[in-house]
Amino acid sequence: MDYNYREIEKKWQQFWAENKTYKTDIDHSKPKYYVLDMFPYPSGAGLHVGHPLGYIASDIYARYKRLKGYNVLHPMGYDAYGLPAEQYAIQTGTHPAVTTEKNIARYREQLDKIGFSYDWDREVRTSDPAYYKWTQWTFVQLFHSWYNKITHKAEPVSTLIAAFEKSGNAGVEAACSDTPVFTAAEWHSMNEPQQQQVLMNFRLAYLADTMVNWCPALGTVLANDEVSDGFSVRGGHPVERKTMKQWLLRITAYADRLLDGLDHIDWPESLKEIQRNWIGRSEGCSAEFAIKGFDQKLEIFTTRADTMFGVTFMVLAPEHPFVETITTPGCRARVEEYVQWAKNRSERERMTEVKKVTGEFTGAYAINPLNGEEIPIWVADYVLMGYGTGAIMAVPGHDSRDFAFARHFGLPVRQVVSRQGETPVDPSEWEDSYDSKEGVMINSGFITGLEVKEAITTTIRKIEEMGIGYGKVNFRLRDAIFSRQRYWGEPFPVYYKNGMPYALSEEELPLELPEVDAYLPTESGEPPLARAKNWTTKEGFPLETNTMPGFAGSSGYYLRYMDPRNDREYFSKDANGYWKSVDLYMGGAEHATGHLIYARFWNKFLFDIGLAIEDEPFKKLINQGMIQGRSNFVYRVTGTNKFVSYNLKKDYDVQAIHVDVNIVHNDVLDIEAFIRWQPQFEGADFILEDGKYMCGWEVEKMSKSKYNVQNPDDLIERYGADTLRLYEMFLGPLEQSKPWDTNGIEGVFRFIRKLWKLYHDYDNNFNVSEGAPSAAELKVLHKTIKKVQDDIERFSFNTAVSSFMICVNELTDLKCNNRSILSELTILISPYAPHIAEELWSLLGNSESVTQVAFPEFNESYIVENTFAYPVSFNGKMRFRLELPLGLPVPEIEKAVVSAPESAKWLEGKPPRKVIVVPGKIVNVVV
Repeated sequence: MDYNYREIEKKWQQFWAENKTYKTDIDHSKPKYYVLDMFPYPSGAGLHVGHPLGYIASDIYARYKRLKGYNVLHPMGYDAYGLPAEQYAIQTGTHPAVTTEKNIARYREQLDKIGFSYDWDREVRTSDPAYYKWTQWTFVQLFHSWYNKITHKAEPVSTLIAAFEKSGNAGVEAACSDTPVFTAAEWHSMNEPQQQQVLMNFRLAYLADTMVNWCPALGTVLANDEVSDGFSVRGGHPVERKTMKQWLLRITAYADRLLDGLDHIDWPESLKEIQRNWIGRSEGCSAEFAIKGFDQKLEIFTTRADTMFGVTFMVLAPEHPFVETITTPGCRARVEEYVQWAKNRSERERMTEVKKVTGEFTGAYAINPLNGEEIPIWVADYVLMGYGTGAIMAVPGHDSRDFAFARHFGLPVRQVVSRQGETPVDPSEWEDSYDSKEGVMINSGFITGLEVKEAITTTIRKIEEMGIGYGKVNFRLRDAIFSRQRYWGEPFPVYYKNGMPYALSEEELPLELPEVDAYLPTESGEPPLARAKNWTTKEGFPLETNTMPGFAGSSGYYLRYMDPRNDREYFSKDANGYWKSVDLYMGGAEHATGHLIYARFWNKFLFDIGLAIEDEPFKKLINQGMIQGRSNFVYRVTGTNKFVSYNLKKDYDVQAIHVDVNIVHNDVLDIEAFIRWQPQFEGADFILEDGKYMCGWEVEKMSKSKYNVQNPDDLIERYGADTLRLYEMFLGPLEQSKPWDTNGIEGVFRFIRKLWKLYHDYDNNFNVSEGAPSAAELKVLHKTIKKVQDDIERFSFNTAVSSFMICVNELTDLKCNNRSILSELTILISPYAPHIAEELWSLLGNSESVTQVAFPEFNESYIVENTFAYPVSFNGKMRFRLELPLGLPVPEIEKAVVSAPESAKWLEGKPPRKVIVVPGKIVNVVV
């Protein structure tokens, strides 16, 4: 009987569950190690083979660290709130909790089948009130906090109120919204709503009017990454930009710390660069331009104040409040039409579409404060309201997008060339298009002859002296919109009194989701929670009807894992003091500007208020690559129901059609399964080659629409979980994307069976020998120990699989069944193939789990080479190799070569004319 993986894997999965093998508690006698996966959103489709790639890698590392003596925390949970469950609820009336529970059960079943070493006692779900109580609690803390730019940390709003009561806000250095200066007397003269409105400008969680991506069909605000080409990613519904009152988190207060922290964490440099660009720190100045005929001043931010002499036009974002005010009657119709078009485009599209030039002239003119020139003011969507001031001074000679805009609309291009070290837009691109007098402007003012950096500093100083601006640091990062008009999300712990929001007390948490009669907005367009009966506090104050976004629950889940059943606090100081932060975080790079930014902000805030003991949440992060699908195609002769095999299609006019990869084996189509697959193929004819229908193939994104999704359940049923685990690692380097090819899994399956046979005789009886292992066996084992340990430490999981294969082949050749060798090999492979390892460990007579022992110790003395395999040549042609002891005298080497049985064929009974020996290199026999 061969290795019965179905029976054995089920047996050990049950053993792990019943014995809580992976349960983890604080143990101060061991060093800790925290391994974390980005927890999944459980969809109804379940896992495909691409999903477990990172999970398997982190599981191998977690198991390895346990064997190395660490107390390993390796938890799993579910990001259980989400739009898909809510949309399904709207369509079917099924409560999202029911759908979510069903999806979680499906995920759990699949995860268990793969054999992960999760401590399921620590499972969290973001939709569980016992969990989101602490999301709400954190929101309350944010609401009651402000950011002190002097101490560089969050502080209680009570300290801010004390400052206002004593001396007003003139001496307060805070991260805040625009707030006029007021005195202590003016503060005391304000009524409560007025004071609350002032405080709202300082809170880290605050309510404000802001521009959002609004999707009428879904009835909710969408994040930028949920919008593509003006349509929702989910459902493809139109999305428009509109101003709405929303809750925001003042993440911009932490911009400098978020940027600086990247220098102290072990993350992929490419991911850190994405975050640096997203945060977008830039030093420059704010300056004011008067507008001809108006009292308002147009404020701009620029990093290149020295180029102000070369401004030839100004540009406002379509959302800028001045657009409506300053647009002249003759331009109004075109500007209004343009603004309406632009507001439906996402900011991501506007930032990335550099080749599409659009805009409209407002008819208004600004005055350049340095030279008094009148400058036309345009509106264009490449300027964003959320970055800087929503207005720019355009200097086409020094900026490629300004240059493209100027060329498209025939505007002047100028270049400030009187400084050293300048790299302007290449003049050769534009000199033919413009009058040379307009094309170049040589400045003879106060920056003549200066280096660019010095010219910028000098210009900023001049602007400050003139009272028209000041030096400033700006960030691209914007405050995070924290409201969603959905049902299936965390309720805000907020009520309203006299129109102003107040936070619930901690004793009133969690505020649980109410029952509603439908999961749609109300008739008047209010969020679904407005449908709830008696959605008020005990005192009758109305509660907030928006819910929190998906990233609310995922921003601090890694902390809750440390102490998941604590109903008194988010997590205890003892738990956080022991686990501290995540040592290894595994997940996709697509979260670089979403979850990872928000989680770092969340952690830094909790650090400021004395809860988290480390400033950064994730020490090391690895982005696993994507597993791509290997699609298969059949070829239908155009206009018929006849299909021609791949290598014959060149003789026909054919149409390639995706076919379900699960009915294709080694690119051979299961014709009967294909006919049953879809009704349209009933009665199809097939033109075969060598009696088979061969399919074509192509590597594409794994997608249900391409029928190339591989269900891990099917592969586990056919090959076993250990084979799946090994094969996913064997596909290639962890960080790289690679195609899924089921054809290769057969080789890994053969390896598993070959490993099993090492421990068994020809009748499949367990059979190991006692006694001392041979030198050759020890050499193979310790060579593998060293290679596998080095590979795991480098996260080179694919090369370790190759090492296992080489090891098993070499031990098989040696006919090794020595207990001491095979015991060490069992432990060595257990992180990769835990089920077969547990079974073999048990058969070896051990009562405890293989997870409870120590990783094999490498002994270098066993791999020191004592012999050398000499390549033996006859008349310069290598014929065979002969292994001889190192240090053997030359005469002895000659004698051994000549007397070797392999030499007889080439000597033909004659003595050699000459034997040339290079010790430790080569032997050449001249005959």
